[in-house]
Amino acid sequence: MSEGVKRINLTLVVWRQAHGRAPGRMAAYPAQGISPDMSFLEMLDVVNDQLALKGEDPIAFESDCREGICGACGLMINGVPHGPGRGTTTCQLYMRSFKDGDIIHIEPWRAAAFPVVKDLVVDRSAFDRIMQAGGYTSVNTGSAPDGNALLVPQETAEEAMDAAVCIGCGACVASCRNASARLFVAAKIKHLGVLPQGRPERGRRVMMMVEAMDREGFGNCTNEYECEAVCPKEISAAHIAFLNRDYLRARLGKK
Repeated sequence: MSEGVKRINLTLVVWRQAHGRAPGRMAAYPAQGISPDMSFLEMLDVVNDQLALKGEDPIAFESDCREGICGACGLMINGVPHGPGRGTTTCQLYMRSFKDGDIIHIEPWRAAAFPVVKDLVVDRSAFDRIMQAGGYTSVNTGSAPDGNALLVPQETAEEAMDAAVCIGCGACVASCRNASARLFVAAKIKHLGVLPQGRPERGRRVMMMVEAMDREGFGNCTNEYECEAVCPKEISAAHIAFLNRDYLRARLGKK
């Protein structure tokens, strides 16, 4: 790293909680000599190295790909899921977004359906159970068909892909005053619902996934649009209207 790079000093105010049943608290830690070119997670790595050298328990946080693909890194940063900036995950957030002397508050997702495991790590397996309820196609399609055998209009393919980019990070839930998972579920339903392979199970899928979402304790959507504002993949809340229409049609027994 270049010697000429200006370093910044920050104060982190971090949620610390030993486990899900333990009381939690906010604790302050210095983050000194941070390069603006570091990602937010690299900065946390540096702070954890400093804590480990002092014999203190490092801050627990989750990450995997660190490329904005997996969605595991979700943190509430100064009250905003994934922090400042649109269309970025926490691992894509760079410290140049902050100024020398800033105080940064870092918390886990706050939702009853996402219980805290430790510190900034939450259990998001509720999303997995929703997917297991119907987020797939089970129709036997045989061997892989020729690429041109099943024609999909370009507009339909693009519509499906706009929803398929959802990485299931949970920012939509964390930002919603009702802790609604409606945008996540809508993206999964829209992705499969508009493609020919997903149409045979379209009605059953929406019924099963919405019922699973309700069982997990997520709240209702009241059209706040916070989910759309903080989604790192900028998924449109318009997909929720698609979910609502499909659910109503399925309840009425319409194809």
